[in-house]
Amino acid sequence: MSYISKARALKTLILAAGTTLAFAAGAAAQTQWIMASGYPEKNFLTQNLRKWVEDVEKGSGGKLKITLHTNDSLIKLDSIKGAVQRGQIQAGEIRLGVYGNEDPMFILDGVPFVASTYDDAWKLMEAQAPYFKALFDKAGMVITGYQVWPSQGFYTKVPIKTVEDFKGKKIRIYSTATQRMASLLGFNATILPFAEIPQAFSTGLIEALFTSAQTGVDIQAWDNTKYFTNVGAILSKNALIFNKRAFAALPEDVQKVVMDSSAAFTKRSWELSKEAHEAQAAILTKNGMTVSEAPASVVEAMKKVGAQMAGEWKATASPEAIAILDAYMKGAKTN
Repeated sequence: MSYISKARALKTLILAAGTTLAFAAGAAAQTQWIMASGYPEKNFLTQNLRKWVEDVEKGSGGKLKITLHTNDSLIKLDSIKGAVQRGQIQAGEIRLGVYGNEDPMFILDGVPFVASTYDDAWKLMEAQAPYFKALFDKAGMVITGYQVWPSQGFYTKVPIKTVEDFKGKKIRIYSTATQRMASLLGFNATILPFAEIPQAFSTGLIEALFTSAQTGVDIQAWDNTKYFTNVGAILSKNALIFNKRAFAALPEDVQKVVMDSSAAFTKRSWELSKEAHEAQAAILTKNGMTVSEAPASVVEAMKKVGAQMAGEWKATASPEAIAILDAYMKGAKTN
């Protein structure tokens, strides 16, 4: 081999080695997270979560890659918080109302008419945010974003005219707050995970639901009920959480991308939720269900229940939590 040929071969080898090292360095710089959520792909919550994942990956220049497992496919919704806390997965979306037994703050937005409009739900979220930040930090987690559920209502097999129509009916609810509400209204209430609703209907465990139009579409409520009666009393929330150690291990610039994307995720959720209520209610109607607003007598009964529950909530909450509710209520009344 000539001197020139040897030089060219050596140059090619060096270039190839450089490319390999650059690739290896790039691969080493990429952090990969596993994330779990509990809702189907077509649900607006999941769609917003997908957009958040895209924003993080794009904004970080690929430094953070997140694999999202939806619809309870990796971890059941009620177990996601524990999995994130243990470091089994790095990120997850949780429903705050599931954890009412841990701290009353988790179920405050489940008290009827504490926050029954999107504006009030936003103000309550802002008021609660510092409390949740400290609570999750102490537990080894980071909470960075929220999603708001659309207005809730009753799914029944017969039309709702008065609260007497609730007496003794077996209903599925999703939190300790909504369980208390349903019991005070006369229901026989059972807390069940989202994924177990169809089977619960088929076995006779439940005969009614209290949830959003979105969930009604997700589980094809028309297969088991005929009426959706919207009450507009509750706008509950989900939260975006990370394992604290995993988040702290990210470079500062990537942490900023995650936080900025989470702020956009929260703001976007409020708009998507408004759109979802109208769109999903139309789908319920298209599939033969009767969609209507609750009679005035039912709304008044729920307001009384809400006032009673607010008093009960204060009896169990810490002084710090009560101060947050009082400040929020004072602000809500003056605006």
